[in-house]
Amino acid sequence: MEEATRAYEDQVTQEAASYLVARGVGKAEAATFRLGVVADPYPGHSKYRGMLAIPYLDRDGKPLSIRFRCLQEHEHRDFFHGKYNTVKDEPARCFNIGAIFRAGDELHVTEGEFDAVVLNKIGLPAVALPGANNFKPRHRRMLAGFSRIWVWGDPDDAGAEFTNKICRSLRQAKGLRLRDGDVTDTYLKGGEQALLSILGEGSNNQ
Repeated sequence: MEEATRAYEDQVTQEAASYLVARGVGKAEAATFRLGVVADPYPGHSKYRGMLAIPYLDRDGKPLSIRFRCLQEHEHRDFFHGKYNTVKDEPARCFNIGAIFRAGDELHVTEGEFDAVVLNKIGLPAVALPGANNFKPRHRRMLAGFSRIWVWGDPDDAGAEFTNKICRSLRQAKGLRLRDGDVTDTYLKGGEQALLSILGEGSNNQ
């Protein structure tokens, strides 16, 4: 896993770099989260050729697994893959678990990996759990020690389900109200201040 992650880091294309920058993820963030591209696939990864590689790192920055994001704007099912893809039988994991060990009393939880990257970029320690179905009992135990868990669910039905599930499971969890799309959309539209304003609203309504 380490060898594949290292290789994919070295295979980042201009297309992938432009894709990341367009989502608020610069060179520094790409390096921190060890993002890459599957140009020369390792065994078992051939179906992900050309996709963005998003490693799920442990607290020391070593990869536990890799998730793959198609960079093409097409109907993904026609090409027998999803927009996001996980190796078969890979367990549901928490993205950026290192934030759990670096955070103080509060932690932020998003649906998407890039949303978590953006929050970390502006100084808010964040993890990602892609979708309500990926929130498992063990994740509840992982997050139980914080005095406040801020949940940044997308402003749609799936996001509401995500927020509600976490808030029902953790009494210290509180959902934040996003209006201009997900965390990344909000950041691209209004910058850091737009996200901090939403957090401020949530804090004032406690």
